[in-house]
Amino acid sequence: MGASAPAPLLEGLRVLDLSSGPAGGLATMVLADFGADVLKVEPPGGDRFRSLAASPVWLRGKRSLALDLRSEGDRARLHELARDAAVAVASFRPGSAERLAADPAALRALNDGLIYCSITGFGPDGPYARYPGYEQVVAAKSGRMLIFEGSVPREGPVYAAVQLGTHVASQSAVQGILAALLARERTGSGQLVETSLLRGYIPFDIAGLTIQHLRGRHPDRFPPPPPRLFGRLPVVGYNPVPTSDGEWIQLASIVEHLFHAFIAAAELGEIYADPRFEGAPYIVDDEAKEALREIVYARTLSRKTQEWMRVFVENGNVAAEPWRSTEQALDHPQIVHTGDVITLDSAAHGPMRQLGPVARLPETPGRPAATRPEVDEHRGEGWRPRSDIPLAPAARRGAARAAEARGPLDGVTVLEFASVVAVPYACTLLADLGARVIKLETLAGDSFRLMGNPGVGDMRGLGAIKMTASKESIALDLKAEAGRRIAQQLIERADVLIHNFRPGAPERLGIGYEQARPLNPRLVYVSATGYGIDGPYAHRPTAHPAPGAALGGAYLQAGGIAHPVAPDDFPAMSEEARRMQQANEISPDPNASAVVATAALLGLMAQRLRGTGQHVQCNMMGANAYANHDDFVDYAGKPERPHADPDLLGLSALYRLYRAAPPGGDGAGPSWLFLAVTTEREWEALAGAPGLEALAADARFATEEGRAAHDRELSAALASLLARRTADEWERLLTDRDVAGVRADAREPGLFWDSDPHVEAAGLTVEADHPIWGPYRRHAPLLRFAGTPEKPGPGMLGGQHARAILAELGYDEGEVEGLYQQGVVVTLDY
Repeated sequence: MGASAPAPLLEGLRVLDLSSGPAGGLATMVLADFGADVLKVEPPGGDRFRSLAASPVWLRGKRSLALDLRSEGDRARLHELARDAAVAVASFRPGSAERLAADPAALRALNDGLIYCSITGFGPDGPYARYPGYEQVVAAKSGRMLIFEGSVPREGPVYAAVQLGTHVASQSAVQGILAALLARERTGSGQLVETSLLRGYIPFDIAGLTIQHLRGRHPDRFPPPPPRLFGRLPVVGYNPVPTSDGEWIQLASIVEHLFHAFIAAAELGEIYADPRFEGAPYIVDDEAKEALREIVYARTLSRKTQEWMRVFVENGNVAAEPWRSTEQALDHPQIVHTGDVITLDSAAHGPMRQLGPVARLPETPGRPAATRPEVDEHRGEGWRPRSDIPLAPAARRGAARAAEARGPLDGVTVLEFASVVAVPYACTLLADLGARVIKLETLAGDSFRLMGNPGVGDMRGLGAIKMTASKESIALDLKAEAGRRIAQQLIERADVLIHNFRPGAPERLGIGYEQARPLNPRLVYVSATGYGIDGPYAHRPTAHPAPGAALGGAYLQAGGIAHPVAPDDFPAMSEEARRMQQANEISPDPNASAVVATAALLGLMAQRLRGTGQHVQCNMMGANAYANHDDFVDYAGKPERPHADPDLLGLSALYRLYRAAPPGGDGAGPSWLFLAVTTEREWEALAGAPGLEALAADARFATEEGRAAHDRELSAALASLLARRTADEWERLLTDRDVAGVRADAREPGLFWDSDPHVEAAGLTVEADHPIWGPYRRHAPLLRFAGTPEKPGPGMLGGQHARAILAELGYDEGEVEGLYQQGVVVTLDY
């Protein structure tokens, strides 16, 4: 007989899921996938978001108990369950949990070991805390809809379609829970952990806050932003290109050698003989740049998409993916190979293709269950045998302890071998929780340190401030024996190693998994790659626009259609490519960051529970499948993914953008309101608002069915009525009635994070001190811990900490100077 499979990683972890909808649902799904006993407590009638197409996925592996928490008897049942739970996850708006005796104070009074994770829309503090926390309400208020302005031929903000706040908040919740479990091992106590959809939008503001803040302090060095900050076509080789079958391929040549690989694969080598294209792809002259773009378009129009993809895959160095919908992405050969899509049989729906585990942990794999509970299916059941995972047996009882000064990941050392955004920002997330992160850079430093930023003249590397925050850095030559020895010494002492190299590169540098494991058998070794470590696409490079196109997020943001363009109309093709590129912005990188941090913490949990390390694997394609969770599923009868209208205003009359009166009086352009009404109670409150009474009097809109049947007429009626007040006036009036109506054009994201009053009141930025720029404000961490406070630090320079790190490893001053003189180690001034 073969050896039995190891017990699931989180077997025995009791999780009380009090949340509603996908943010908490996805978080507890990840815990259930890795063996946690998740009991979903939902109101009589069930979680109202069960109607969503993807709900069978985020309900998997759980049990359901319906409780009416307004009832004393059902509250008593909740408290009984809480006494023996390890974790509670909730999504109550501020004040609601207290009325139901389901708040952290009430539940933790019964069980000091309980980790209570709260996920809200805008956080528990600040003027927007009580606003309904729907995804697009948060996106509108935080300025995200302004980054797509210009992607349709109209003025104003554009509906933000992909549920990025939900994605990041759900992964943050998993990270917060796992970090709090690790901290509980040290402190013996649980704690309150908080995140929000608004914090979930922090990763996508790469440098906006930094630029905005430094522009105020150094106006001479930071020119005003260009009239159109977003939506310009990038360099040739980093944009969509048309093919002969009317489709588009997204090129993602983030570095120069990938551009040259594309030129070779496309057999366009003659461009190098043309003096106009000297220095390509970095051509300064706009006319020459567009001339090269036209040549590229003419060439890609000579073949069909699949013909080009065969060429690019065979070449191995071309970063490119076809534009696809999320449902089409379920068939991507690499995603199928890596198990990022799996098929499980459902009693209700039959075979269902859906998200695989969030990461591959070979020694402690996730095993998603096919079961999906009906509402109250498990009434009368309690917790499964075994009271808790063996982290801190004493944590379940005893007096509460004072908050520690140390972060939840204090004592954990992480080595980062990575560049640009996806993995570096994941490591910043871990560093912000108190882990010691040592970034090992090349002698030239992380390439992102020298990449330009829009609107700052010749200033470069400001995005890297965020990606290097809270870390230490050593820049060394891993091709030199002495450099490899330094890396090996650090590996011997580390808990986690994370890299983003393509397969084969770590081995050539002496840091592959099989090379690292003998040095440190307990090492959590995380390969966070573009496509995975094996499979038909594993050898290929990628960068953020490619998974954005391949996984359907960009397709959804662009409205779900590609406008037909005549193959001889270059200006029209260029405009369509610009529109598509604007829809395919930076988000795929931070989407991956969130998953990489989760993968590392799952590996760290396995290390602490099982005493062993392993080769943890995750990739950008799978991470962006999670970001598109709402459509990354296929089953008989599945509803179609809703797409915005052609003007990209929104999904329906009651979930869209509206023009409101000008904010500055006559002659000014309109202000913009985003309205979200999803329940009958919200409709009644809207229709009873001053100035909107005509809605209630119209028989066509009296029922939900009537409003759906007359959606066009309802849109027209609302457009007429809402144009009579400014968006700010409507926001005050509607939110006072508990209706989600928020101004969507007040501040673009950088300005929002720099100066919005809610940001300050909620503590969403903190002061830091950069070695070049001095005091500046950075975003707060994505999580807030009540008992083991997070540790946000500043960005740093390449190699800034080399001398201190080498001294710690036992090198004396003479040996350190020798390493500098030999060029093995450098300290950079950027």
